[in-house]
Amino acid sequence: MNAPSTMDSEDVLRIKLGVLRTEHRDLDEAIHLMEASGRADQLALRRLKKQKLGLKDRIARIEDLLTPDIIA
Repeated sequence: MNAPSTMDSEDVLRIKLGVLRTEHRDLDEAIHLMEASGRADQLALRRLKKQKLGLKDRIARIEDLLTPDIIA
């Protein structure tokens, strides 16, 4: 049958989390390459690091949403 496939909000968050983690890893590699080159533009380097921190915050927020609150 041709029933439309639906994704619940948790599935969407997990996909978004994977994308953000990939972007974070890519930025980390770019930062390391710039630092290793010895000719890194400090302003560009600072911007990449700030962007990486922003991604880290977004990742943490999504992980908090996906982790159930357990009162022990």
